[in-house]
Amino acid sequence: MATKPRKPKPFRATKEVKRRARLALGAPPAVQRHETPQRKPPKHKKRLLEQEAEA
Repeated sequence: MATKPRKPKPFRATKEVKRRARLALGAPPAVQRHETPQRKPPKHKKRLLEQEAEA
């Protein structure tokens, strides 16, 4: 049995405006994310026993 064709999605004006802008101006540059203090893993200080063992 054949599958029935997909129903087209409804028209969205914002998508059309963005599509035309990309055609006219080109795609925007990729976002470069910067590491924020909130996302950095916490730093751990070495314990006294571990410091003495290394020395």
